[in-house]
Amino acid sequence: MLFPKKVKHRKWQRGRGRTRTSPATKRVAVSFGDYGLKALEGAWVTSRQIEAARRAITRSIKRGGKVWIRVFPDRPVTFHGNENTMGGGKGAVDHYVVVVRPGMVLFEMGGVAEDIAREAFRLAGHKLSVKTQFLKA
Repeated sequence: MLFPKKVKHRKWQRGRGRTRTSPATKRVAVSFGDYGLKALEGAWVTSRQIEAARRAITRSIKRGGKVWIRVFPDRPVTFHGNENTMGGGKGAVDHYVVVVRPGMVLFEMGGVAEDIAREAFRLAGHKLSVKTQFLKA
């Protein structure tokens, strides 16, 4: 799974909800490969979901072609646990997420036929917590 080697701040604040709903301005075009998988809505995508989607893509294309992961989960999410009393500080870091905005390209692929890429991205889209769309460069 993906997570940062070193972070400046171990625990982050959650932030406001508008960052997820406003359209993306970066990573909006297919840059590296021939096909891409674009998010149509905003959400937090965990490192587990990214890894599950990557495995689905790799298995579907039978390790042919090349896959680029355009997102990296660098945002820590903390979890305090159930049946704990109030107080005692903020919980420990549980997992890492990436803030995905509408229009952001999550994965790219090159070196395979279009029908194989479309099927691979369809399978990968089921592993993610956002609605996705297939793109051609």
